[in-house]
Amino acid sequence: MSDRHDEPFPDVPGGAGGAEGQEKTPIRDLLVAAAFELFAEHGYDGTTVDDIVRRAGVGRRSFFRYFPTKEEVVFPDHEGALADMVGYLDEGAHDPDPVGRACGAARLVMRMYAQNPDFSVKRYALTRKVPALKTHETAVVWRYERALAAYLERRFSALPDGGARAYTVAASVVAAHNYGLRSWLRSGARGDVAAAVDQALDLVHRTWGDTGETLVLVTRSSTPLWQIVQRLEGARREGDQEPRSL
Repeated sequence: MSDRHDEPFPDVPGGAGGAEGQEKTPIRDLLVAAAFELFAEHGYDGTTVDDIVRRAGVGRRSFFRYFPTKEEVVFPDHEGALADMVGYLDEGAHDPDPVGRACGAARLVMRMYAQNPDFSVKRYALTRKVPALKTHETAVVWRYERALAAYLERRFSALPDGGARAYTVAASVVAAHNYGLRSWLRSGARGDVAAAVDQALDLVHRTWGDTGETLVLVTRSSTPLWQIVQRLEGARREGDQEPRSL
């Protein structure tokens, strides 16, 4: 099949074209939409990459430019979500509440699902039916968990059990997030997904949230109490782990 429809591409039935001046649907979105239409009509195993590109009206090479495998077209948003998570964790290198930061990173993934509830519900139903997609999803979830664990391992490096604590908390965050998210998906995306996920993540935070850094302050007995409190609050805001003296 030729790549005559690669970017920029002509109008195609069903949304890529339209009136002159109308914004064209990105090829990536066309491929995802075409894939899910065909999965609904013929099943996942009964749909080929050639079927998808034919329905999308693009060249075969375009598919592999965006998706290395057919499984990847089912999870088109996870690479971006993982990059956002890693960036958010890196920005929290001195966050005084590393467990809270990890929970916040999980909420980024939740919001990705919430942005397109219909698509998220369809994908959830599909992954429950197709073993290959369930395996792929497990690998995706492991990458999220590994990113959380790497961040927490750095934050807990001064603790005797820092490594074990990091991986335990990361697994707990992922499990809590998935529990709330999947409850919402099973309901057909009814209700407030943020409330469902927050309830589970809050449990993790209450359990592990005291694992942040310890601030050590050495002071003279004559130092006014207000000055001690002020210094402690300042050190906490800065995420300062070094011993301080007055």
